[in-house]
Amino acid sequence: MKADMGRRYRLYPNRAQEQVLTRWGHAARTLWNIALEQRTYVFEQRGSTLRSQEQSRYLTAARGESELAWLAELPAQAGQQVLRHLDQAYDNFFNPALPSRFPAFKKRGTRLSVPLPGQAVKVRKTSGHWGQIRLPNLGWVSFRLSRTLGGTIRNATVSRDGTGWHIAFGIHTGRTPGAPNSKPGCGVDFGVATSAYVSTETEPRVMAPTLTKVELTRLKYLEQQKGRQVAYAKKHNGGMYSTRLRATIAQIARIKARQSNRRADFTHKLTTGLAKNHGFVGIEDLRVTSMTSSARGTADRPGRNIRQKAGLNRGILDNCPGERRRQLSYKCEIYGSDLRPVPPFHTSQTCAKCGRADPESRPGCGRSFTCVNCGHEDDADHNASVEIEARARGTGGSVTNSTRRRPTAPSPVS
Repeated sequence: MKADMGRRYRLYPNRAQEQVLTRWGHAARTLWNIALEQRTYVFEQRGSTLRSQEQSRYLTAARGESELAWLAELPAQAGQQVLRHLDQAYDNFFNPALPSRFPAFKKRGTRLSVPLPGQAVKVRKTSGHWGQIRLPNLGWVSFRLSRTLGGTIRNATVSRDGTGWHIAFGIHTGRTPGAPNSKPGCGVDFGVATSAYVSTETEPRVMAPTLTKVELTRLKYLEQQKGRQVAYAKKHNGGMYSTRLRATIAQIARIKARQSNRRADFTHKLTTGLAKNHGFVGIEDLRVTSMTSSARGTADRPGRNIRQKAGLNRGILDNCPGERRRQLSYKCEIYGSDLRPVPPFHTSQTCAKCGRADPESRPGCGRSFTCVNCGHEDDADHNASVEIEARARGTGGSVTNSTRRRPTAPSPVS
């Protein structure tokens, strides 16, 4: 049985347990780096490939060495799970259907994680909204049971970010794809100034600022303080981070984790509503990696408007179109709707009423759209969403015949 659903809860270890989990997190990160270095070396020197089954034997031998006490403290199940995750990272890289990069080394930071197989943990409910998980070699740890598990635990991951510790479960629920809901379809235009504009709505969905003015000011101050402390550490401490510098880094991580949580909350609410209330959801088939590539260029041919492009990249990534598509892909299956990616070519320049594509219809890439062919006026993002919906139905696309018409009102999916 494979995990088909995820659950994430806030974990509340005591002080002693937190210290153990921190050591485990650093041990798991170091084990990943050593295993990756070993695989790279063996392939370069011998042309052969190591897998987790063979490296697990080396891991068992290394755990008996007195010089590697930190590795022996890490539960054996966690070490084996790290090696399996490395196998999966290699498989994803060599899979042409997945846009995955070569496995990378993990840096030391506030993001720690300890993976465990499902059979290594046990969960019990202690009260209405509280539960406990038994971790190997550590005992019972309390967590906030904000929702039921709803299935069989297949794996678990203990992690720490800027806001604290969390426990994530991979759950096998045995769910099946939902029956078609026969609701009207829609097209959605994801943007920067407008987070999302749905073709069946008259107002855009706008994500509230993920950080308040006070938090932005605080973050700027902490980033400047971090820069001064890092410069001092390099000049006087041989690059060793002081306690104050680590405290500054932790404060920055806490603010950014809060920002990430707010962004994720908006994204989940948006994608759940789209998948639940529509028969199909049309979106642009975007290549986010290419869209957010740097404009620096090379030393011989430097780029232009680098700072402006960097700001645009931050705006695109802040709205996380790739994550929205990932969530829609499985939520549409759950709620009986259909996700339909369409070619993004000229969606912002094509008239949703007559189908004529002309850059003059949107002068200066502003927020208004006025068709030079038929005179149709609309918000540029709403016009694009209607065009996306038409392409998702199979009736859209740029045309040169100004007499072509198609209905703008959505019709139920048959």
